[in-house]
Amino acid sequence: ANGLIALEAFGNDSFDLVLSDIVMPEMDGIRLLSELRAQDPDVPVIMVTAMHDISIALEAIRAGAYDYILKPFEKDQLHLSVRRALEHRQLVLENRTYQSDLEHLVAERTQQLSIALQDLEQSYDYTLEALGGALDAKDAETEGHCQRVTAFTITMARLMGVDKGLMRHIARGAFLHDIGKMGIPDSILRKPGPLTAEEREIMRTHCGIGFAVLKRIPFLKDAAEIVLTHQECYDGSGYPRGLKGEQIPLGARIFAVADTLDAMISDRPYRKAMPITVAREEIRRYSGRQFDPRVVEVFLSQPDSVWLELHDKVGDPFRLAQLEHV
Repeated sequence: ANGLIALEAFGNDSFDLVLSDIVMPEMDGIRLLSELRAQDPDVPVIMVTAMHDISIALEAIRAGAYDYILKPFEKDQLHLSVRRALEHRQLVLENRTYQSDLEHLVAERTQQLSIALQDLEQSYDYTLEALGGALDAKDAETEGHCQRVTAFTITMARLMGVDKGLMRHIARGAFLHDIGKMGIPDSILRKPGPLTAEEREIMRTHCGIGFAVLKRIPFLKDAAEIVLTHQECYDGSGYPRGLKGEQIPLGARIFAVADTLDAMISDRPYRKAMPITVAREEIRRYSGRQFDPRVVEVFLSQPDSVWLELHDKVGDPFRLAQLEHV
């Protein structure tokens, strides 16, 4: 009878098609069309009217009418328009179902990809573990050092707000920092006494050896930079390239503090572990020279218990998954 009644009926039931006049009391057809499109943009609306006004016809089409049929009309004309409208609606619904199924498929494949990436990360961890184990077998004097220094490095990096993606590269670089020692002769690596000047030069090549090995492995490419620069000093007095300040990768600057800490508070064949207070003072004294002052500040901001607990609890085997809890 009028647009308001039609709108109420439309809200209380589902319809595949709407046939509407334009001139109606209470609510005309153009306004009804606008309201229907707002509620269900997919339902086709055919305007059936005696108004032979091209401007109104254009207004109806712009408002979303599927077709505009003038009275009096042929029955076949109406049937043809209705059939096309319903076919159009069916195509729209099928397309929507296809999109929904596609989104579901994409979500499913994304989840599968995520699982595959997790498996790949685990494979990476196994690779690191194997490399670390090989180094421990060659340099038993520092067994467990890689695990502890990585935990220290990641703890400081997290306190500095380092991005999680970068964190993993830093972790791998810290863990594999001495992998180049695999290429150092045992006579030098295991020498009980001080090294000669020539032997020291050979020992220094372990940074470049490690870099050359790791840079060819795609997932360790960024870690390789840390391996190359982990003996650089903040004031430029380090090796192998004499980098200074922020020329040194952040991971290497953080590692430098972690490495010194572990070396000082761990037992060595030639001496017992030093108190952490001694390590703190040493690191503070070399801030701005060997170490990045920002990293030193972060290290000193934490109580001794943080570092001692990490030193005692981080064991073998070490996997990057452990970093979530470090």
